[in-house]
Amino acid sequence: MRLELIIKILTENWHMFLRGAGMTLYISVIGTIFGFIIGLIVGIIRTIPIPERGFKKGFLKVINWLLSAYIEFFRGTPMMVQAMVIYYGSAEALGINMDKYAAAIFIVSINTGAYMAEIVRGGIISIDKGQFEAAHAMGMNHFQTMIYVVMPQVIRNILPATGNEFVINIKDTSVLNVISVSELFFTTKSIAGNSFIFYPPFFIACVLYFVMTFTVTRILRFIEKKIDGPENFILAGNQMQVAKPEDMLKRSN
Repeated sequence: MRLELIIKILTENWHMFLRGAGMTLYISVIGTIFGFIIGLIVGIIRTIPIPERGFKKGFLKVINWLLSAYIEFFRGTPMMVQAMVIYYGSAEALGINMDKYAAAIFIVSINTGAYMAEIVRGGIISIDKGQFEAAHAMGMNHFQTMIYVVMPQVIRNILPATGNEFVINIKDTSVLNVISVSELFFTTKSIAGNSFIFYPPFFIACVLYFVMTFTVTRILRFIEKKIDGPENFILAGNQMQVAKPEDMLKRSN
């Protein structure tokens, strides 16, 4: 009976579930991309060496303080509260009527950016200082060192954490129902309210969330393996070649 009811609810409302899941993925993807860009910029700025004296020292300290305040605020408050403050506060305090979907992407982006900024900063700090010194010895400035030496390594190292943020965003979009964004949770709640049946719709939503997060995780794992390349290499001249297992055995003998 329970299974028949689930099938009935899904058959009658599949288009609404599909639309809600699509909106959840859309907000999550766009919000994660923008948040990743924000995190990269903030993380790089926060790792700029502060000189001992001069105007630049004071300027960088002020910038670092403002960025630290941004990170602490958005990491220390729930996204649901942020959504209420930004969406309704912009209308009441500033007279700006934001589109709810634009507000949703903005909220997810700046929230993700706060977490990604610390992830990026940690990734930059983990790079050996000798690489910074070698780049500076070659005449590179901080920006060039970041672009050509540090960031390619950092992006690879933080890819699992970035994927984790993406998965979190898929689930956390559910809090955006407080500003009436028609994502999966809001859609499911509407279906349950109209039918006065709660278990089957939310069970279906649970399965859809799992399918989305599981699929995203598998895709990101595949990308990580592609970035890593083959496990075994041998260096021949200036070319990097894949070493076959039998060749490695011959060399060891």
